[in-house]
Amino acid sequence: MDTKIYDMGKIDIAWCPGCGNFSILKVLKETLSELNIAPGKLVMVSGIGQAAKTPHYLKGNVFNGLHGRALPPATAIKAVNRNLVVIAEGGDGDMYGEGGNHFIHTIRRNPDITNIVHNNMVYGLTKGQASPTSAKGFNTPVQVNGVILKPFNPLAVAIGLGASFVSRAYSDDVKETKEIIKKAIKHKGYALVDLLHPCVSFNKLNDRKWFKEHTYYLGKDYDPTNRDEAFKRATETDKLPLGVFYINKSAMPFEKKLIAYKNNKKPMYEREVNLKKLKDLIKSKKI
Repeated sequence: MDTKIYDMGKIDIAWCPGCGNFSILKVLKETLSELNIAPGKLVMVSGIGQAAKTPHYLKGNVFNGLHGRALPPATAIKAVNRNLVVIAEGGDGDMYGEGGNHFIHTIRRNPDITNIVHNNMVYGLTKGQASPTSAKGFNTPVQVNGVILKPFNPLAVAIGLGASFVSRAYSDDVKETKEIIKKAIKHKGYALVDLLHPCVSFNKLNDRKWFKEHTYYLGKDYDPTNRDEAFKRATETDKLPLGVFYINKSAMPFEKKLIAYKNNKKPMYEREVNLKKLKDLIKSKKI
């Protein structure tokens, strides 16, 4: 499938020149193309932020929600139509900050969605204040004396909560990132892709040189089914590992647990609504 099928034509892309989001958009189009996912079968769900604009820049179905609220509608969309490929996309502030509570409980539910988090360790849309993943000591226009908190570790949290697929990638490594996202989309269950990338305007600390010097790839002998080893690697800070950290193929996706599909495999959105039964049900619950 040609990547041009996802092109939106001549549109204004509101990212700074050199932003890592451009690489991510390119990788995403190539990934979808190589997996033969047609725009009509794709739903991109996002919140608010520079990363959350990504669904606006490629052809497909889009649900643009509130800040930090991408994961609940993504879970619901997959629940009512299990035939769709659902990707929830946003930044580290959107997903781990405002959406931190939803991040936790989406992992618990394990819906069959891919959660791509553009992690540039700063708030880009709102001009450079610290995000949950900003380094301790990082100076911003708001944190003028430096960040005083340790950065949030999404991978350790996800593995600790038993997420069924946990990975980290780097936007400039197009080939490697594409393979990681492919595995995430193919995975049956919640799949986290913590996608590191530079913010050329507001994060001068974690630039391209820094990422190259402070990341490495998990080796071919690494076993992603070993949860203890995955957690150990996720807590490394001197150099950040890249690759697939943890996979649990035995974890049942949320949609398969729903009683609505026990005796009827038809997608919920295709089912006829019996308004009389619904009215009677609501009436029966009134005190």
